[in-house]
Amino acid sequence: MTSPIAALLLRDLALARGGGAGLGLVFFLLVVTLTPFAVGPDLALLERIGPAILWLGALLATLLGLDRLMQADHEDGSLDLIHLAPAPLELMVGAKILAHWLTTGLPLVAATPLFGAMLGVAPAATLKVALALLIGTPAIACLGAIGAALTVGLRKGGLLAPVMILPLAIPVLIFGVAASDPAGDGFGPMGVLAGLALGYAALGPFAAAAALRLLRD
Repeated sequence: MTSPIAALLLRDLALARGGGAGLGLVFFLLVVTLTPFAVGPDLALLERIGPAILWLGALLATLLGLDRLMQADHEDGSLDLIHLAPAPLELMVGAKILAHWLTTGLPLVAATPLFGAMLGVAPAATLKVALALLIGTPAIACLGAIGAALTVGLRKGGLLAPVMILPLAIPVLIFGVAASDPAGDGFGPMGVLAGLALGYAALGPFAAAAALRLLRD
């Protein structure tokens, strides 16, 4: 018999395949494609700033899908069933965060080597960016869950949530770009990035669950 947590995870994965999961990837592609037109045809410059472009595109693409994280469940009543499930609300929220990252963050990580090549970034540097995104995007997903839970009952909450959590995501962006720097060893910034990811992973489900309980009360 499937546990409520696994059932929620599989449900969210199935819903993401049915609509909107590829939107973040398309947005990521647009950022990578349009940036050279703004910067110019300087290949050396593109290679130097390529990791920062990839990180910024991945951050914005991850925030783009926050409206699907809680709002749809609130509108169709599924959020009430999640509250009534025979499992801790924090674990149920954690399952939703995991599903969101698997359908939004992980495809961005997988596409990074290809998009890095489009910017002329060296393969070794692109792999460093992909590793940093693999560590950092779960932190953004956890922050996104907090913002989505705080704004789930508001009109246009899907637009407000990214604005709320973007300042909190700046440390992830800073250390993610530093860890992706081809000229540096990356171990120090990568360690800080991993620490941020673990901290947000521990905080995110509990903070989001607390916000959902306040909404229900």
